[in-house]
Parts: sequence; C-alpha cells; structure tokens
Amino acid sequence: MSQTTITQRLFALQDPTYRTFHAKLIPTVDPARIIGVRTPALRALARELQGTPEAADFLSDLPHWYYDENTLHGCLLSAMRDYTQTISAVEVFLPYIDNWATCDLLSPKVFRKNLPDLYEHIPGWLQSDQVYTVRFGIGMLLSFYLDEAFCPEMLALVAGVHSQEYYINMMIAWYFATALAKQPAATLPYVAQHRLDPWVHNKTIQKAIESRRITEETKLYLRSLRIK
Repeated sequence: MSQTTITQRLFALQDPTYRTFHAKLIPTVDPARIIGVRTPALRALARELQGTPEAADFLSDLPHWYYDENTLHGCLLSAMRDYTQTISAVEVFLPYIDNWATCDLLSPKVFRKNLPDLYEHIPGWLQSDQVYTVRFGIGMLLSFYLDEAFCPEMLALVAGVHSQEYYINMMIAWYFATALAKQPAATLPYVAQHRLDPWVHNKTIQKAIESRRITEETKLYLRSLRIK
C-alpha cells in the first residue's frame, strides 16, 4: 500500500458535509487540501495501519499534501509505543504542521511514561520560529505537567513566550486558565501581577471564568483584574 493508496483510503472515508464544516474551523488551510474525514474514522484507519511497512513508508514520505494525511500522520505518531522512535518522529513532523487541529491532536501516549526526557525538548520547542511547534510545546506542558509533574518554573517558561501569533497566544491563555484550576497558588500571581501580555491576560481570565473547575470567589477576583 503506497501513500497514494492511503490517500485513496482517505477519500473513501470522505464526508462532504463534515469537510465543509471543518474547513471553516481551520482557516490556515486551503479548503482544496481538505478531504473531510472525521476524526474517529482517521483513528480507526491509524489503528489498522499501525506498525505496518505501509505506515512506515507513509510516515517517512513528507511533506503530505492533504490536511487529512497530516492528521492521520498525527494519529499514527500518537499511538506509537517506543519513546525514542516517537520523539524522533515528532521532531521530524513538527515543522510540517500548519494548523491548530493537527497540532492539538498530536499527543503520543508514550510521552506520559517519559516525562523527564520529554521536558528536555520543551524549551527548544518554545523558542522555535515555527508557530505550531511553539503551540505544541505549550500543549505538552498543559497535557502532562500540570498535575504530579508540575514545577513552578514551567509557568515562567510559558509566560516568557511573547508572540503576535493568534494560535500561540490562544494556547498560552488556555494553559494559564487550566493552570489556575490545577495549580492556583503558583499561577494566580501571574494574573494578579499582570505578568502576561495584555491580550493573553484577558483571554486567560475569560477562559478561567468559563471553567467549572474554578471557584466563584476566584472568578469574582479574576473579573477585577481585567485590563480595560
């Protein structure tokens, strides 16, 4: 099965209605590059291909043309079981990510068992000149390091990212809003002392107020911290 055949498989799973809907959610991608395969179908195809020579050929054949190919690529990486192979494959793939959806879907399960090693890669990702590499790095801190593996220095790492890119700033705000719920004592000073860029600051407050995991008392305080 060549990449061309895999692409044909993707077209066989096409949902035109979903394609039209989803294209509106990823404006950075040319609609002509969107096949329109729903995520459950992509995951099912990834499970079928996982570990096969065909999957290996597909993963090595970058860049892909279709958005759905990139998303399938992310599904395959997320299911890999060998950490060393996975982190290497992720590093290769990151520069080719061109949208938030593919970026946020990429979350290898094997990373959770290798947090100390994974963390060594994150500062480099945050300093990248690639929008979605930065977003991915922040997403890893959000996904894996806000519970038992949390360290206050991680907040400083994310607060140190300054960007004009919407998809980076949204992820920073999402990170800090989640951190306010999970690590409030360490996180609240970043908002109270206005350590975040103004747009990120206000978006963090908005996201936190929308959260069910934050107390009404804290939400009231956060409202008072909005920058007008």
